[in-house]
Amino acid sequence: MKKIILALSALALSATISAQTLEKHPSEDVKIGVAGYTFLRFSIDETLASLQKMGVHYLSIKDFWLPLSATEEQMAAFKEKCASYDVDPYILGPIYMHSEAEVDRAFAYTERFGLKMFIGVPDYDLLDYVIAKVKETGIRVAIHTHGPDGAAFPDIRTVVEKVGDPSLGVGCCMDLGHTIRMGYNVAKDIKKYSKWIYDIHIKDETAADKSGGTWEMGRGIMDFKAIIKALKKVKYDGVVSLEFEKDNTAPQNGVAESIGYLRGVIDSCY
Repeated sequence: MKKIILALSALALSATISAQTLEKHPSEDVKIGVAGYTFLRFSIDETLASLQKMGVHYLSIKDFWLPLSATEEQMAAFKEKCASYDVDPYILGPIYMHSEAEVDRAFAYTERFGLKMFIGVPDYDLLDYVIAKVKETGIRVAIHTHGPDGAAFPDIRTVVEKVGDPSLGVGCCMDLGHTIRMGYNVAKDIKKYSKWIYDIHIKDETAADKSGGTWEMGRGIMDFKAIIKALKKVKYDGVVSLEFEKDNTAPQNGVAESIGYLRGVIDSCY
């Protein structure tokens, strides 16, 4: 009888552990992605295979995989390939625009792909033309921020200042690493400018100034708990994409470590 009781107890314990193992984690409800630039030196097939191993389902698409001249047929084949790895090519870009012709090309490229938003970086004097194209096409533009290195749109404040009205369909792909390199508090900026944030690139940094470089998440100076709590507070429901610029010849280990850390932080905050 004791053996039967012990056996039943063991089965009950096993069932309890299995139920705990299968319990859904809060991070599963957050759209975690990877920014395409992370895999600059890898083919789309190699990239998708890496994401599949990590259980990542969102990828921003750079034109080194899908040229701006790609046809609808080529785009359909590309999307089918992504789907075979259970990855959503959820946004295109960043696409840099230095002329009205390049603005037209970016919007046409996005329209052919079937999306209603892309990450773009127009020259400042093209903003009025970009806003007009948004009104014409219904395709929104998320301007990528680039920090203190001299490129256009160093931070979200510049987007707000240059665009002026958040209802115009031109917002921000907020690079959180560059935000802290500009000396700003990332969590406070998320809460202050939430209505401008269309997309997010997340990373850790070695320093909170121009000297900072990408590091594996959790090893640097970013306060990710405060960031995740801020995103939760503003009810951000877009994708949070890791942009890992370190070790671009072999980023896989750093990406996996960072994604795992991010999931752990999310689970602790929700």
